[in-house]
Amino acid sequence: MTHLFFLSPEQFSIFKTQYYYSDYLMKKLILVTLLCFGICIFAQSGNSMASVLQKIKSQSKIDPQDKVVYDLMDEFYQKNLQADNDEVTPELTHRIQKAVSDPNTKNIHLLYLLLMYQQHISQTVAEGKNSNPEFQIETMNLLESETKEVYGKLPAIIYIFKAEALDSGSQKEKAKITVANGLKEYPDSIPLKVYSYLNTKDETLRQDLIQNHPNHWMVQQFEIK
Repeated sequence: MTHLFFLSPEQFSIFKTQYYYSDYLMKKLILVTLLCFGICIFAQSGNSMASVLQKIKSQSKIDPQDKVVYDLMDEFYQKNLQADNDEVTPELTHRIQKAVSDPNTKNIHLLYLLLMYQQHISQTVAEGKNSNPEFQIETMNLLESETKEVYGKLPAIIYIFKAEALDSGSQKEKAKITVANGLKEYPDSIPLKVYSYLNTKDETLRQDLIQNHPNHWMVQQFEIK
């Protein structure tokens, strides 16, 4: 996954910089959004993520027909993970900020969970600390179950982040299963193909990646040749 289990210390340092610092605007958005609502402080004060979820969910309007948040998660995946050059555009940042600032945005608790996950990773990397795998796993498990409850399906980004969270907690077999399940749902997902190849060393996957996606930033980062 996107952790030191697959990388040398030198590679990991480069990867952290590229993956979590690809866009200043996104980091600023996440921090400002969460601090404004007091969620970060609440989450770090000993409360379980389940308690945090109940707090933000109680203020969220649930509507399975409203796809604004789902589409934002998918666009974040497309721009930051699936594209050859990972980049969260100012336009996407603006749409996310607009969604979190609009009291009428439906299913906003899902977006908050995703932003909390991203903020935790970004903050620990910035401080040179190890991430908290228990926080990561609990957050992603909640995001998975809540997203399924609302939409009946998961965007690709949740499979990717959940696999990373499990891997960071040394739950490698569960991480592999998550990648495999994600690839069944999203067979064209380059990040999931990369992780699957790193797990299995499957030659067919390697050929697909080097022939069809040689310029993808993850293919290059993991030096798949």
